[in-house]
Amino acid sequence: MKILVTGYTGQLGYDVVKHGLNAGLNMIGIGSSDLDITNEDAVSQYIASLNPDAIIHCAAYTAVDKAEDDRENCWKVNVEGTRNLAEAAQTASAKFMYISTDYVFDGQGETPFSETDKTNPLGYYGHTKRAGEEVVQQLVDSWFIVRISWVFGINGNNFVKTMLRLAETQDELNVVGDQIGSPTYTADLAGLLVDMIRSNKYGIYHAANEGVCSWAEFAKEIFKIANKHVQVNSITTSEYPTRAVRPKNSRMSKQKIVENGFVSLPTWQDAVERFLTELKSVVK
Repeated sequence: MKILVTGYTGQLGYDVVKHGLNAGLNMIGIGSSDLDITNEDAVSQYIASLNPDAIIHCAAYTAVDKAEDDRENCWKVNVEGTRNLAEAAQTASAKFMYISTDYVFDGQGETPFSETDKTNPLGYYGHTKRAGEEVVQQLVDSWFIVRISWVFGINGNNFVKTMLRLAETQDELNVVGDQIGSPTYTADLAGLLVDMIRSNKYGIYHAANEGVCSWAEFAKEIFKIANKHVQVNSITTSEYPTRAVRPKNSRMSKQKIVENGFVSLPTWQDAVERFLTELKSVVK
């Protein structure tokens, strides 16, 4: 099976390619320097020439705060880029997997959002990701939409790496404690995505490591496992204003994964422990 993965230079794309190769699949990972997904002709020619069996579209404009002011570029990448790839995938009769986000919801309440719940993005980034979902549903016959949250992986910047870096110079940190979600290790997620793309169980899925926490609880667990003595003070979202509004409730029901016979991901605490081990091996 020949699988094209966009966003190979990012956290998730990197691990998806790595997992697929380990599973003996023909994986082709590309970044923005390999293909400008906003160029319709370039995308069309590239996909026609490659003729993949499936495309896992991990590439995205993910600078949530910057997106509020850089709307044109955010729309180009997340919506037009997705449209170009979706059209090319349909022409090539390739399966198409679009990686989406918890930001398509408004974060109200405390109940986990199901795959069928009404979307209502708070910010422009979430708006473009929801628009990308709609494009995929309209243009492709064989599609997966996978909404993910709070990702961390070896190949890129993330919350875990930031906390570890701050721990080198700080012994006390203020971290938001009223936003709740599920941290997701890209190495775990990659295996699930590859399993999905090899199936014909199409539709919308929510995927994250098991369990939920606040950012402050996430930070405390990172420091506990890494044996870093840092005091974490839990603060409110209003005490840490950002350009884009963050959803306070990023809990997502992962029922569809279970119903379709896929294996649920390990707990987020277990994932953090394994990620820190991976980090150590890379540093050495």
